[in-house]
Amino acid sequence: MAKKRVDYILLIAVLILVVLGLLFVYSASNYSAQLTYGNKYFFLTKQLVGALIGLVAMTAIIFIDIKLIKKLWIAGVVLSVVLLCLVFVPGISIENYGAKRWIGIGGFSMQPSEIAKFAYVLFCAVYMSKTDTSKLRYCLLPISVGIVFCGLIIAEPNMSITMCMAMLMIIMLYLGGMKWKYFLLMLIPIALAVPVLIVIEPYRLQRLLAFLDPWASPKDDGYQLIQSLYALGSGGWFGVGLFNSRQKYRFLPFAESDFVFSVIGEETGLFGCLIVFALYALVILRGVRIAVNGRDKFSCYLAGGISAVVAVQSLLNFAVVTGSIPPTGLPLPFISYGGTSLVVFMSAMGILLNLSSKAYGSDNSLGARLWNT
Repeated sequence: MAKKRVDYILLIAVLILVVLGLLFVYSASNYSAQLTYGNKYFFLTKQLVGALIGLVAMTAIIFIDIKLIKKLWIAGVVLSVVLLCLVFVPGISIENYGAKRWIGIGGFSMQPSEIAKFAYVLFCAVYMSKTDTSKLRYCLLPISVGIVFCGLIIAEPNMSITMCMAMLMIIMLYLGGMKWKYFLLMLIPIALAVPVLIVIEPYRLQRLLAFLDPWASPKDDGYQLIQSLYALGSGGWFGVGLFNSRQKYRFLPFAESDFVFSVIGEETGLFGCLIVFALYALVILRGVRIAVNGRDKFSCYLAGGISAVVAVQSLLNFAVVTGSIPPTGLPLPFISYGGTSLVVFMSAMGILLNLSSKAYGSDNSLGARLWNT
């Protein structure tokens, strides 16, 4: 079997992000874990298990035939729909803070929406490589699948992942060549739906008001954003030092998960934040490079879609933590606490690395052929 020549820069960047995740999940959670579970390594241990499973999955996927993954394009959608429906089944569903976003059997739990994002990318990559999505009638199927996913996710409710899925749908259709006039037709119902979704759930409206003026409710809806800004502001240029965060002492909610970047900013300062930004930019740009150098449309769309998921989710998390958009629960890829997210994202990186082994060093790439035409 020919030796795989994978993108080692991408691989190293991903591994550094995973290691940083382990480091800061421990830093952000050790105090609360000790109080709640009597074990300061509780969250770190679970994250480490997710990292090891993710590493095995990523390594295995690098070396399998990408055609085997391609064959799962319909099965992935069906499985995702089934899993997203199971979150509403009593006895299987796990409810936290009024949201049913997880399913659990025995000691195992997972978040189906994390799988659905990449299943949608795979579905679109295969479908768009076979059809001419510049024509509206061929866009209806990926739009319909995206709407079904968004509908099931918003019913959990999970506004943040719904936003990710909607943005991902638009990006995939753009990559597939859908005409701008059709995008305008899509944006009209989306623009009308957003205020309706906010109004029908009072907590969303409260979060919006807290975003506009967090000091109007500093002990209620504005509390989390204020504590996040305290953490980032106190970090200064170089931070207060590793493991020296003060906000993790139960001042900042979800410090190890959705708001772990606040702890990173507090402990490492602006300098550390810029390093994290650079690592994500490197992962995204290497993914785009793999997409541009793909040997066929499927490879281009798949690599581009995976890169888009990382870009959209990381940018939204940064925006929430810094108060640039209304607060919403959204994990930071590779770093935030969460086994499902970590395993799924590392598996997706395995696909990118698999594609990279065929993408470089040849004028037979689709990008090279397009450039020469």
